[in-house]
Amino acid sequence: MGIPTLQRRAERRGLRLWPVGRVLTLSFAAAVLVAAAVFYTGWDLLGARELKPEHRIDSKTLFDLVKLSFGVVAGAGALVALVVAYRRQRVDEDGALREATRLHTERFTTAVSQLGEESAAVRLGGVHALAGLADDAPTRALRQTCIDVLCSYLRLPYTAEPDLPADDAGARHAYLALREVRHTVVRLLRDHLRLASEHPHSWQGHDFDFTNVTFDGGDFSGAVFAGGIVSFGGATFAGGTVDFNKAVFASGTASFGGATFAGGTVSFNWAEFSSGTVSFGGATFAGGTVSFNKAVFASGIVSFGGATFAGGTVDFSGAEFSGSTVSFGGAEFSGGTVDFGRWAISQFIAFSTDFSGGTIDFSGADFSGGTVNFGGADFSGGTVDFSDADGTAPSGLIPPTGSTLPTGLLLPSAWSI
Repeated sequence: MGIPTLQRRAERRGLRLWPVGRVLTLSFAAAVLVAAAVFYTGWDLLGARELKPEHRIDSKTLFDLVKLSFGVVAGAGALVALVVAYRRQRVDEDGALREATRLHTERFTTAVSQLGEESAAVRLGGVHALAGLADDAPTRALRQTCIDVLCSYLRLPYTAEPDLPADDAGARHAYLALREVRHTVVRLLRDHLRLASEHPHSWQGHDFDFTNVTFDGGDFSGAVFAGGIVSFGGATFAGGTVDFNKAVFASGTASFGGATFAGGTVSFNWAEFSSGTVSFGGATFAGGTVSFNKAVFASGIVSFGGATFAGGTVDFSGAEFSGSTVSFGGAEFSGGTVDFGRWAISQFIAFSTDFSGGTIDFSGADFSGGTVNFGGADFSGGTVDFSDADGTAPSGLIPPTGSTLPTGLLLPSAWSI
């Protein structure tokens, strides 16, 4: 987001004060109404019924009338002074905000220019400067702007290590320097997302756009994505270790739709998905290891609809599904290993999917709670193993009596047809 946009936002935040004449008229009218209300309330509480007429005014009464007149004039003057002081305070506050915005804009320009330098050390300085600038931002919108720039930096074209030219030391050194800058961005985002929401430097509730970013490592462990929109849509996890251990996705929208897990390790161990929408729809699990071990899916919507499990290892063992709606509708299991062992299930999960290859392991899963539906699932290849699973057979899994058990579908003896 450029500087002209910031300036337009600052202009829209300008003061919108009413004309002073209108304000004074309304203030006097409000004061009269309040005084009348107080007078008549007191009149009613005192039980007065009528006023006693005075045909002649003595000196004491006249003096009281004079004091009353001066009191009215003094009150009116105080009201005018109050209105003027209030308007001056508003003008001063707006001036201070404009000055803070101006200084913020100057620092923003300097930090962004550092991100465009060739030297990795200068870029690192720009990254830290933007993070500090976000902490000092005078408005939430300006903080979001700094966050947007940091995320945009990650979205810039990037060549991961497996795609580097062989035996090119210069290219590798440049890659390592750039990777350090990118991992620093991820670390700073994580550190601010770990702070409690009431902390003045917490970035919880903001939007984070990682669309089409290439990750070859990075640590989001313990980050709290609460509120706002978080998008990893189309991102590529190409190598290294990307750590979401104990991360929390709550009260917002998080999307990994269309993401490609092609190598390395992506860990969601002990992560919590709750009170929001998390989508892995259309994601491709083609290599490496993706682990949801002991992750908790609670009180939200989680979708793996249309996902392709074609290679590598995806581990759901020990995951807890409680109170959320989880869908694997349209997912395709065509290769690799998917482990659902030792599940804890207490709600509805749908598997209207195509099991055509690889190994899908449900052995040791507990189907004693909730509803798991395999209606519409197609077992046309590979191995789907329910050996040693506990509880009641999932709906739609066992063929009707007299039908042949699909090749590769392994059931416990208690479920055999």
